[in-house]
Amino acid sequence: MTNKIHITDQIGQDLVFNSVPKRLVSLVPSITYLLSQLGLEQEVVGLTRFCKLPRNWKKDKTIVGGTKAVNSDKILALKPDIFLASKEENTQEIVRSLQKIAPVYVSDVSDLDTNEKMIEDFGLLFKKEQEANQIIYLLNQKRVSTRTLTSDFKKRTVYLIWKDPWMTIGGDTFINAMLSEIGFDNIFKSKKRYPEISLKALQQMQPELILLASEPYPFKSKDQIFLQKLFPESCILLVEGEPFTWFGSYPIRAFEYFKTLQKQLQLCIQESNS
Repeated sequence: MTNKIHITDQIGQDLVFNSVPKRLVSLVPSITYLLSQLGLEQEVVGLTRFCKLPRNWKKDKTIVGGTKAVNSDKILALKPDIFLASKEENTQEIVRSLQKIAPVYVSDVSDLDTNEKMIEDFGLLFKKEQEANQIIYLLNQKRVSTRTLTSDFKKRTVYLIWKDPWMTIGGDTFINAMLSEIGFDNIFKSKKRYPEISLKALQQMQPELILLASEPYPFKSKDQIFLQKLFPESCILLVEGEPFTWFGSYPIRAFEYFKTLQKQLQLCIQESNS
């Protein structure tokens, strides 16, 4: 007689399995990457078209749709044991519809502590405790070393995710947590979620650093040039979005990227002072 697996996901849902789930469908790109790092390549049968890592999985596995809409026929054909979703990226409607097919673990990651809890949950759920613990260990190692490197930086920062309308990030987001990890002080941390802002109001706030993310809006050098004219005293950098938005095991890679970002910032400061 097998022992049942009981786990509570990050929105409080109790999930019970008679055995270890063996057919997994991931609806979140960063979760797909985490599953690969946990050694679950054979178990993952479906993912979204946005799941770009690992690179070979999109051609080897079934694409079930996007993060906001899925193909029910493809999902039913996969006969999944579990869906892995995110409160941030997937809609309630998708979760409710999928719950009629199989249990749905919904993550709600807002910082590295809740991220660690999700990794622990996956370790327990898929009997990958050793792999999960190793990921957490490496993540915390990178976290400590990066904090030491960035301790001298406390730049008043705005992180832009969209234009027309211009949008930034509040203090209750994973992006804000990652900014804080590397010493960047989000000037909109008192706001919630993803507030709209005006450039005129932003000029009055005099940010020291403006970060233009590659996703969800793909900011380009022309945007950087445009904003530099409006904010001549600010350092304005184009940044990869994934290091700030992808949770799971990806922050291990993100902390390495942040070292490069710090060098870019140092160069920008030197150029502005010269």
